[in-house]
Order: sequence, then C-alpha cells, then structure tokens
Amino acid sequence: MSSDREIRRIGWIGTGIMGAPMCGHLLDAGYEAKVFNRTRAKAEPLFAKGAEWADSPREASESVDAVFSIVGFPEDVRQVYFGDDGILSGAGEGAIVIDMTTTEPSLAIEIAEKAAAKGASAVDAPVSGGDVGARNAALSIMVGGEEGAVKAVMPLFEVMGKQIVHQGPAGSGQHTKMCNQIVIAGTMIGVSESLLYAYKAGLDPATVLESIGGGAAACWSLDNYLPRMIRRDFAPGFIVEHYIKDLGIAVAEAERMGLDLPGLALAKSLYLKLEELGHGRSGTHALILALEELSGYSPE
Repeated sequence: MSSDREIRRIGWIGTGIMGAPMCGHLLDAGYEAKVFNRTRAKAEPLFAKGAEWADSPREASESVDAVFSIVGFPEDVRQVYFGDDGILSGAGEGAIVIDMTTTEPSLAIEIAEKAAAKGASAVDAPVSGGDVGARNAALSIMVGGEEGAVKAVMPLFEVMGKQIVHQGPAGSGQHTKMCNQIVIAGTMIGVSESLLYAYKAGLDPATVLESIGGGAAACWSLDNYLPRMIRRDFAPGFIVEHYIKDLGIAVAEAERMGLDLPGLALAKSLYLKLEELGHGRSGTHALILALEELSGYSPE
C-alpha cells in the first residue's frame, strides 16, 4: 500500500481493557470501524460511537483499509490471523494488518510474510502505558514493519498514543516491547519491596511517595501503581496472566540469543508465585502480595 493512501475505514479485533478505549479514540476521530470481539457485550460502548458489529475477524477485515488486533496470547493471535475465519482470509490486496498484541517477534514476522503473499502489508505495534495510557490516548507504541505501511498508519497511531517510534522491520516492535517488559519487571519488584519496607518501618507510604516520587526513583510505575497498592486496589490495568506470558516470551528470546538475565528470571518466578496465590486476573501491581507471602509480613 502506498503511504499516501488515506485510511478511513478500519476493522478492529479485541475490545478488552486496552482495545476498547483505543478503538474508541479512532471512532471519536472520525474513522469508521467494523468491530469483532469474542464477547460481544464488551464491544457495546463502541456501537454508541458508530461502530458496526462483525461476526468474525474475517468479516471485520473485509472491505476495509486497515485491520487492528489486540488480543491476549500468541495462540489467540494465530487463530485471529490464520484461522478459517481469520484476518488474512478477509483482508484484501493493499490492506494493512496491524497487530498491537504483545507476542513473539517470530510470529510478527510470520504474519508479515503471509500478508505479503496476499499483497497486503503487516505492522507489529505493541503498546505500553496500561489502561491509563489507553484511556488517555497517551500510549507508547513500538512499531515494526515496512516503512510505507508504517507511514500510512501513523496518523491512526497518533490518535491513540503520544510516543510512536518505528524501530525497524517486522518483529522489531515486539523485540522493543520485550525491552519494555524487562524494565517494568525489575521496577515492579522495586516498587513492591519499597512499599513493604515503608510499612514495616512505620512510615506513611503516601508521604514516602511525596519524597521518592520526585527524586532519582521517579518512574511511571511508582506514580501510577503505588497509590493503587496503598489502597489495596488490585484491579487490573494489565493482568498478571498476560504479563507472565510476556515474561515467558522475553525469557525464551533471551535464551535464544544466548543471554542470561537473572533479574528477568526472578521477576517471572515471583509472578508465577502470585498466580499460584490466585491472582492471575489481578493487575501486575498485585506483585506485592507475593512478596508479602514470601516475607511473612502483611500490613493488613
């Protein structure tokens, strides 16, 4: 597809915590959308904004300029793209398919190759910023794919995010997201252990945040997650099950490249512990619950 072709009509697959507000921003910006989600009720708010319902990913991909997907796991991505009623069975020649799920770099490359065989283009564009970033159209979008296709969809990315960087060819966006998840893994351990230490030392965690939130420890996770942790609000902005999936991909990619990343391995083990405690559907900031269990101390 030429980068000067205007995209007006899109397909959208996946209307969960992230996907629904992201698609909503595009509808608010005047784009037309055909929407599919496994649970139709989760797409209902988008109908009020003018979205059409599609009965399958294939139907959502027919007669549109671009198709977006943001689902859960690599197996979901495979089904959505390669299934009998998948995106690539419906996307026409010249269309662009954009997967915003966090998944394996090798899968992004496979999608790009199979799209090219149909005369279409593929872009991998995982995001960071959680539910807050999705709602506020402030996501960081990490992009991989052929330059012309990326340029064509850039105006749509700019509706959903604030930091959009083209990292390189197919798979590059996913590799960059792994870098992001590795940083968050270590940071979330630090935020959780800091909070646990503050409680044990008899400090007021909110007052502690006033000091450390403006110093060298300042970070997104501290600002956005520590207040929720203090309130014991572990509702998901990004769920533990999906983060374990991401860490598993990062570990596998590191091993493939011959890298030993002990911090990443530790984070994965702690999140698996959290899942064992029954918090697989909680937000990633619930990590403090695993550390409380391991330390034998809880502020409650």
